[in-house]
Amino acid sequence: MIRSIIHDTFFLSQKSEPATASDLSIARDLRDTLAANRDRCVGMAANMIGQRKRMIIVTLGMFDLVMLNPEITKKADAFEAEEGCLSLSGTRRTTRYRKITVRYQDEQMKVHVQEFSGWTAQIIQHECDHLDGILI
Repeated sequence: MIRSIIHDTFFLSQKSEPATASDLSIARDLRDTLAANRDRCVGMAANMIGQRKRMIIVTLGMFDLVMLNPEITKKADAFEAEEGCLSLSGTRRTTRYRKITVRYQDEQMKVHVQEFSGWTAQIIQHECDHLDGILI
């Protein structure tokens, strides 16, 4: 189901709770909502659609990857970036890392540890900030 994008900074600044198998319907809503906003969005966190669960979706070229309970375990090669957000107006400067390692669960609750770099790493960092209540 396509969900409305949340713009309430009080709600968005709250930390998200761990996602469980019973939260998988949120993954479907993230897929639908990202698809509906694809012209202006490359990633989304569950709190952006009103769900305070640790779940994100990231566009990886031809497909979208849903991550439950993502945790960035390693960062390398810091740089300054300017980012926009579907939930907030304007852009903001922040520090990002060109290479990251992420531990997460897929939609079958299987644990993965994967390295990401470049634009994909930046998107994941932005969405993980959302889960921690950090607004960029």
